[in-house]
Amino acid sequence: MADTSEAVDPATIESDLAWSHEIVQEVSRTFAITIDILEEPMSSSICVGYLLCRIPDTIEDAGHIPPETKASLLETYDSILDPAESTSVEAFERDVAEWIPEDGGADWELVAQTDRVLRVFESRPERIREAIRPPARELVGGMVTFVRRYASEGGLRLQAREELHEYCHYAAGTVGELVTNLVTDEETPAETREPLEDNAESFGLALQLVNIAKDVGADFHKEDNVYLPADELNAQGVDQDALDNPDNADGVVAVVRRTIDDARGYLDDAQTWLEHVPERAGNRTAAWAIPYLLAVGTLREVESRPEDVLRPEGVKVSRQEVGAVIEASLGGLDADTLGELRRQIADEPLVSL
Repeated sequence: MADTSEAVDPATIESDLAWSHEIVQEVSRTFAITIDILEEPMSSSICVGYLLCRIPDTIEDAGHIPPETKASLLETYDSILDPAESTSVEAFERDVAEWIPEDGGADWELVAQTDRVLRVFESRPERIREAIRPPARELVGGMVTFVRRYASEGGLRLQAREELHEYCHYAAGTVGELVTNLVTDEETPAETREPLEDNAESFGLALQLVNIAKDVGADFHKEDNVYLPADELNAQGVDQDALDNPDNADGVVAVVRRTIDDARGYLDDAQTWLEHVPERAGNRTAAWAIPYLLAVGTLREVESRPEDVLRPEGVKVSRQEVGAVIEASLGGLDADTLGELRRQIADEPLVSL
């Protein structure tokens, strides 16, 4: 897609940016917290980067769209992010329009107004665009791969833990890389850049594996997706298509516990990433510590009541704990404080002082 920012009235860009900050509040409570804590220009850079990834994620998760159509829509979306292609955002919006549910809520409102996000994206400085574009396009390409791989199944049916990690790389490891690209620049010293680049994927994978563990039932019922590996479920006598059979609860819980351990295996590297995040260009460590610490709390809750992951609402930490985590993170973080908060939250819910 060609850079058209010069042809757009600045008032339109300002309106689109304000709308982007409003819509992110509705499509992701956790990411909205992060964006609110960031300062400009990082807040808007992360906002538009996240929304560019959320659009294809909504399409990939849409159970009502046939797999081949879904893959085609994702490929068209990728082409509008490709500066070497001439595909217009209007072509994508025209193709996706018939698949937007009347009561689709904020996620589908975002898809319907992709042009607004693209205008904001194209108005950003070239360095910001080139920080966002490659990982965002890798994310979309990975989604196309998985949709086509399981086209005959309708929804995703991951077969082994190695494939789960591959999926998590595309869905979240790329986002960790996107954020790392944005919080660093050519002046970032190697002692900061290298730990960030080495651990960016772990930061994304830790959070994504937590989401998979806590939302087993919601993913199955709402999206017809099963991310718990088939080989591990089969070893427990559970067929992926019978995931919600009450007789299979113990087997599902056993695989959920493995996924909890899997997520925990990435927490140390994710913390290393956090400990090296520079506070520059409006970036704040607290903005990224909050989703990390909430993931630690969610793992605690999943482990204490793993059978609840099969409920449509999944497992969440309380609103009170969310508030306490925000308060503690904004109070100032260094490596020791972050480690102590992680240990405390892993043991019991955090409460406000």
